[in-house]
Amino acid sequence: MVYSARTMALLLAGTIAVVTSLFLSLVQSVSQYAIIVAGIISFSASYLFIFVVLEFLVFREINKIYKMMEKLRKKELSGIRKQQSGALNPLKDINEEIYSFATLKQKEIDELKKLEAFRKEFVADVSHELKTPLFAAQGFVHTLLDGAMNDKNVRTKFLKKAAKSLDGLDVLVQDLLTLSQIETGDIKMHFDHIDLHKLCLEVIDQFEEKAETKNIKLKLDNSHPHHKLIVFADWQRITQVVTNLVSNAINYTPEGGEVNVHFEVSKKNVVTVVKDTGEGIPPQHLTRIFERFYRVDKSRSREKGGTGLGLAIVKHILEGHGSRPEVESEVGKGSSFSFKLSKAKEGHDHGD
Repeated sequence: MVYSARTMALLLAGTIAVVTSLFLSLVQSVSQYAIIVAGIISFSASYLFIFVVLEFLVFREINKIYKMMEKLRKKELSGIRKQQSGALNPLKDINEEIYSFATLKQKEIDELKKLEAFRKEFVADVSHELKTPLFAAQGFVHTLLDGAMNDKNVRTKFLKKAAKSLDGLDVLVQDLLTLSQIETGDIKMHFDHIDLHKLCLEVIDQFEEKAETKNIKLKLDNSHPHHKLIVFADWQRITQVVTNLVSNAINYTPEGGEVNVHFEVSKKNVVTVVKDTGEGIPPQHLTRIFERFYRVDKSRSREKGGTGLGLAIVKHILEGHGSRPEVESEVGKGSSFSFKLSKAKEGHDHGD
């Protein structure tokens, strides 16, 4: 630090001694010797008094604050540029440091408030999503216990409904566990050079029957040469991404519609696009559809199945690949979901 109690005391004491000597020199009856003695005495007394006051009451405390702020800078303020002290004001630097620290803490407080609001919303959503299938299964079982079990047809029908509700509950719990494990890093990505076209073809094959049931044309782009669709990614997790996107596309596309999976290939990347001719998503919902349990139309979304976690899982898996999902949509015309993956370097083959 530029300042010290000794320097400040010398400056102030010297000033007081000069002023005292000048004042006494105006009095004719005071000799020059007396003026010199008075100057020395005033300088000495002023110096000792000012030094003690500054050193023990001001500068020692200021130095303690500086040391504390320096520790905070190393831990939490490292990203903030250190300010230069003012030429005459020893408290200016401290004020700037405290202001920077307060700004940082305010941001943290705001973030904690957002997280708290998110936590409350998440707990409410989880409770609601768990309650729906649980209460349904509970109702069917109690109905059977109250006497409906004696009727074979009713018994079979209600047991199937209860089983369906419990299956939905199991899927929800599994999705929650998957999402939690991805977020905490318990699930590690296993990167390899994979054939993206083959991966998408396997997913399409799984949904052919479901698409035929709704009279939906399910197409896969076969125009690109095989070797150009080798990407560096986790086969299992990208399969999960494509499965979620294709499943949603079929669920939200009316009978007679189309779902197309195609690729956009550049020198470094392959973009996979899942396009449907479904209901579309209103613009105000596009920024939130990848949040957990967020549904554009809660009642209709629940009727179509799903846990409300699919797109959140997609987002986290793609973030683990250094990518992110993109969406374009127009109400009444359909939606287009896409994601980008890095192409494998030349000379690498697909490793199953």
